[in-house]
This record gives sequence, structure tokens and C-alpha cells, in this order.
Amino acid sequence: MRGVPVVQIPTTLLAMVDASVGGKTGVDTPAGKNLVGAFHRPAAVIVDLTTILTLPSQHLRAGIAEVIKHGVVSDEAYFDDTVRRLSSLTDPARAAEDSMRVTVARSIAIKANVVADDEREHGRRKILNFGHTLGHAIEMASGFSLLHGEAVAIGMVLEAAIAERLGVAALGTADKIKGAVRAAGLPDARPVGLDGNEILAATRGDKKARRGSVEFSLPTKIGAMAGATSGWGIPVADAEVLAVLR
Repeated sequence: MRGVPVVQIPTTLLAMVDASVGGKTGVDTPAGKNLVGAFHRPAAVIVDLTTILTLPSQHLRAGIAEVIKHGVVSDEAYFDDTVRRLSSLTDPARAAEDSMRVTVARSIAIKANVVADDEREHGRRKILNFGHTLGHAIEMASGFSLLHGEAVAIGMVLEAAIAERLGVAALGTADKIKGAVRAAGLPDARPVGLDGNEILAATRGDKKARRGSVEFSLPTKIGAMAGATSGWGIPVADAEVLAVLR
């Protein structure tokens, strides 16, 4: 049944702003996230905000993590606007209001624009991996007990700290991201029960590992990403990653 036309009808905020857009299909396995799958564009994506009126608050907040990510990688004004409106965006009873509609529409536009430039992730699409190198590793190491958005929230804070440590990001970038993550009610630090070396080892099985080193998508500031001259992926030494994980 290869090539069957599919229409995506996302019913979580995370799926609306991220997973349903871009044509990636994949499943999680014990070996890692998204390692089994293909690129296959949906014939259409239909977003109906009333479907998230019954979404549990924890899952709504998990979706906000990807919204925050889109602001970091592409649009500082959108990031700031999202932070200002977090109280309404994280209230399930207000999920169908215009504030959420504007947020979802802008996130879809940001992701669609990036994907249109680089559908199969050979270049600029890698910026959408911000927070996901460590986020995927933490999600996997937790036995998938953390929601994807929760793991990505932690990953964004840690990866922004790596960017500052390497001199890639402007000072204060990590604090801004951490402030947004906390305001959204999302976790912002490595789970106490997960060892830094275990998380580092989990990054080795991720699709972002290349020739023995792990690539990161790192911000230079809110709204801009590093790596335009190097394929958008930045190899980071294990020692630097471990220093931040500790």
C-alpha cells in the first residue's frame, strides 16, 4: 500500500503546529525515535481547534514547546508574543479562541516555509531540530515517560546553554528560553533520575549523528540560528555536552 493518499486531521496542539506538517512519517522503536519511516506528503492537513478543547492541560503545554521552538528558530516577535499570551494559550478552556488560532496559523506558516526550502532535511530544515538532539535522547532515556514536548522543552534549554558555552549564542539567550519554558509550565532541567552519560549515549542512535559525532541545531539569538555556512548542523564535543548536562 505504498503511496496511499493520506489526509492529516491533528487533534493535539503538538500535531497541529508540528507533527502533521512537513511530510515525515515515522515510529518510535527501542533503538530510538523516528528511525523507521519515510517522507510522504499528506494530501491535506485539516486543523479544527475545537478538537483540543478536551485536551488535557499537560498535553496542551507539551504542544506549546514546539510553538516556543518556532519562535526561537525563526521569529523573535512571535516568540515574545507567545510568551505574553501563555496564560491563555495553556488554558484548555480557551483553546478555540482567536489567540490560539493566530498562534497555530503562524507556527504552521513557519514550519511550512522551512520545509518548502528543504523537504528532505539536507540543509535548512535542520533548524527545526533545535531542542530535539538532547530532547529525543532524554525522551528515549526516560522510557518515553516524558511527553515529546516536555523532553523538547528541556532540550531547548540545555542546547541553548551549549550554544552560549561555545560562544555561538548571545549571552542571555538560554535564560530567555528557560523563562518561556517555565512560564508555560514545562520542565526545564535534566530529570534527576537520568544520568548525563546515559543521555549522551542515547544521542548516538539519533538520526542527527553523523560520522561518529552528534550535530546540534543551535541559536545565535532568539529568532536566528547558526550554521548557515556549514549545512545548519554543528558538531559538539562530548565534553561540552556533558558539562551542560551536569
